[in-house]
Amino acid sequence: MTKGPQPNKLISETSPYLLQHAYNPVDWHPWGEEALNKALKEDKPIILSIGYSACHWCHVMEHESFENEAIAQLMNDHYVCIKVDREERPDVDQVYMDAVQAMGLNGGWPLNVFLTPEQKPFYGGTYFPAKNWAGLLENVAEAFSKQRQELEDSAEKFADHLGGSVLEQFSLSSPKSSFSLAEISSAAGRLLPKFDTVWGGLQKAPKFPMPSIWLFLLRHGHATNSQQLVDHVHFTLIKMAQGGIYDQAGGGFARYSVDGEWFAPHFEKMLYDNAQLLSLYSEAYQVTENPLFKEVVYQTVKWLEREMLHEEGGFYAALDADSEGVEGKFYTWTQPEFEAIAGDQKQFIKDYYNISDSGNWEHGRNILFVTAPLETVAKRHQLPMAQAKQALAAFNERAMQARTSRIRPGLDDKILTGWNGLLIKGLADAAIVFKEERFSKLATNCASFIKSKAWNNGVLHRTYKNGQTRLYGYLEDYAATIDGLIKLYEASFNREWLDFGYLLSEQVMNEFFDQEERLFYYTSSKGEKLIARKKEVFDNVIPSTNSMMAHNLHKLGLYFENNDYLTLAEEMTARLKSLILTEPDYLTNWAMMAGQLAKPTAEIAIVGPGAFELAAALKQTYLPNKVVAASETETDALPMLAGKKVVNEKTTIYVCYNRACQRPVGTIKEALSLVV
Repeated sequence: MTKGPQPNKLISETSPYLLQHAYNPVDWHPWGEEALNKALKEDKPIILSIGYSACHWCHVMEHESFENEAIAQLMNDHYVCIKVDREERPDVDQVYMDAVQAMGLNGGWPLNVFLTPEQKPFYGGTYFPAKNWAGLLENVAEAFSKQRQELEDSAEKFADHLGGSVLEQFSLSSPKSSFSLAEISSAAGRLLPKFDTVWGGLQKAPKFPMPSIWLFLLRHGHATNSQQLVDHVHFTLIKMAQGGIYDQAGGGFARYSVDGEWFAPHFEKMLYDNAQLLSLYSEAYQVTENPLFKEVVYQTVKWLEREMLHEEGGFYAALDADSEGVEGKFYTWTQPEFEAIAGDQKQFIKDYYNISDSGNWEHGRNILFVTAPLETVAKRHQLPMAQAKQALAAFNERAMQARTSRIRPGLDDKILTGWNGLLIKGLADAAIVFKEERFSKLATNCASFIKSKAWNNGVLHRTYKNGQTRLYGYLEDYAATIDGLIKLYEASFNREWLDFGYLLSEQVMNEFFDQEERLFYYTSSKGEKLIARKKEVFDNVIPSTNSMMAHNLHKLGLYFENNDYLTLAEEMTARLKSLILTEPDYLTNWAMMAGQLAKPTAEIAIVGPGAFELAAALKQTYLPNKVVAASETETDALPMLAGKKVVNEKTTIYVCYNRACQRPVGTIKEALSLVV
């Protein structure tokens, strides 16, 4: 009886990405004391290989190299091999990604880094074809044996770089700087030449949604009456919603498109993208009232409920790009597959979704995408709009039904606290804009999940799977959750969420704050110590954790009248001033914060029996630079509501700036007239 392949040490992990590699012939270890001590004891270099479950090229390299017996033998003979899920351990990923970029190499995933036994990096890269990888393994092993001192000297330099000060590295500004709207307009203006006026977004390929760029431009354009900015955001969001990057039949956005036209996505769907895009499309709907944006929000929430929701209220991390080993197979259609579900209005649907008999993409397959508004295509086919909408809805339903018989893409079923925090915010934003109780309930259930499952013994944990929480939470987990809880309070006025957010912020101050640089570390002082303790300042697809904390401290400072929070939010943003004004592409969440500091934030307090209804109506007006507190009775429990009296037994609205309140009023119209 022949034995099947034997598992390596990843078999006991919960990460789907690590479990994918559990039967590789490579003697993989998870990151931890056992593997790190083994490297020291055996005096072997470490191969650190980092990826995530929805990463296409990670799968390719696994198949080509890590399943190859000869290559695995090379790795096992000369190295201690460690696999890391970057979504579980962003702290490890951050340190070694920074190291590879400091080597002058491109970053990305899979990230493969060679370390000394003391965890100091000396060489790395991303995807390597099998032949190149095998050659590199032999060369590095020989160099480690014969030129050890040179490698260690090089590793020492990279380790020193990793431990450097953020203030010195980026020549950050004085914490006493202030911002004007004119300066922020100048920063926004630096993005104008990069606009893609044909396809929306910025002129580049591949194209990532980058929600904070468009949210910044939307808010700043609206605040300064810059129609050019608002129009380009509007145009971009239309093009994204019409593109193949958006799942036309089922809802939800893929991570990016490989082209500059939002057409051919890399088909993985990530929770963090879709969470933020709910916020972006909801805000954009308030400004533009484009019904397409409402459809995108509702359809995306439906997808989240259908495919990403855990029974206990949290949401899973991601869906893979591949199924049956083929990228996008689940989402695309051959001509015969299309014919089978086309229905009575086949030509209309074919035209609307740009279906080609020979396929509009690879291998004769079609990606559903839209290039003309429904009205235009309906007119071409002499269909009344009502009939066109009905035909489209019926086709989408048949497409979804046909998908049920297909092999599904892999689900990364770990629940990440930070990404769920982003989703709480997205759902709460959508609940406010569309007055949709279902969205509010999903957000509340998710917040309850985090409070009951991820938060225990005074620690917010990073991951949850199979009833287990793991890993001390990172700043992303705290910052994104606090942000979501503040927004959930604004949607529900349930003090539990604001108080929980404040409690978490106090923990962040105690465990993550660098008193000297006045910024936050990515890891807690109580978490695992790596060779460097990093700070994250640049906004990417997910905003930087420091910029998120600046927003949180500003809002919580207003709600709880905490001057230390307010001052720190200003200082942090001021530190980044020179970068915000000269390199806005990766500092747009900071730029939004600067916009809130350039013009005072409206503090709106509503008290009285109809407070919640008035607040819901007030929030239909697009006014992003505000905080709103409401109570049906007079209360001193929340500092922002303290001393706010009900006048003439009628619900009363107070509009305040810097804690100085204008005359109390009784109607939304009067209140809005007091907003400056």
